[in-house]
Amino acid sequence: MGHDIIVLGGGPAGLAAAVAARGRGKTVLVIGNPWQDSPLARAERVDNYLGLPGQTGAELVGTFRAHAEELGTDFVTGRAISLMAWNGFMVTVVSQVYDGQALILAPGVVRQAKYPGEAEFLGRGVSYCATCDGMLYRNRPVTVVGRSKDAPLEANYLQSIGCQVTYVSAREPEGLDPAIPWVRAGKLAVKGDQTVTALEADGADLPCAGVFILREAVAPTDLLPDLETEGGFIRVDRRMATNLEGVFAAGDCTGLPLQVAKAVGEGHVAALSACEYLDRKQP
Repeated sequence: MGHDIIVLGGGPAGLAAAVAARGRGKTVLVIGNPWQDSPLARAERVDNYLGLPGQTGAELVGTFRAHAEELGTDFVTGRAISLMAWNGFMVTVVSQVYDGQALILAPGVVRQAKYPGEAEFLGRGVSYCATCDGMLYRNRPVTVVGRSKDAPLEANYLQSIGCQVTYVSAREPEGLDPAIPWVRAGKLAVKGDQTVTALEADGADLPCAGVFILREAVAPTDLLPDLETEGGFIRVDRRMATNLEGVFAAGDCTGLPLQVAKAVGEGHVAALSACEYLDRKQP
């Protein structure tokens, strides 16, 4: 079953958007990493949120989450790895696809610099999803760049379907199949000609046909290449609308100040704008 609105991000902006949209009778799906892993949840004390001073970050986010749950918001834990705009929006999380008629981007600040060659070879050997693209590399050598907690599990999956896997990370991975070689490296670059031929790891080439780069989150501009940005942040108007029809954004991803109150306010506005957009679409 589809939803009226899909929200990418389960922080203050995303949860505020969910609450506001549910208040307008819209069905909402929030997709995000475990809220306990968010930067705000790890804050020892938050004193500048109106009416709720002195709470820990975990208490504050937990309250926001409970409010959204009580109103009937649906949740999926995981990272969005692909997005297609067609008759609404179709978002892939692991191997499941979820669809909605409007999209609210609230991922916070995705702090990730691309590796040299990553953007150039995206779709030509670089992938962000093992379960999506793994079968393309069966019986062929691939490297997995582990930048997320579940990256070892995805590397194990690739090994199980017949890929010849090498795992690369700066720290020793937990839960990696002992049969998979691990290379400790921090400086990486994707190399190739028409397609990927190797991952350079601290100066040494690891020959491969595919590179799976598995981060905690995929940047919104990787999901929506035509999304306009300004100074590294998503460009929005006063309605929190982006340059793409049906796509709205809120919170830290839209720029400074990076404050909870600002994120909550923008999430509320984005949801109201998304609801108005959906109402206008109805015959």
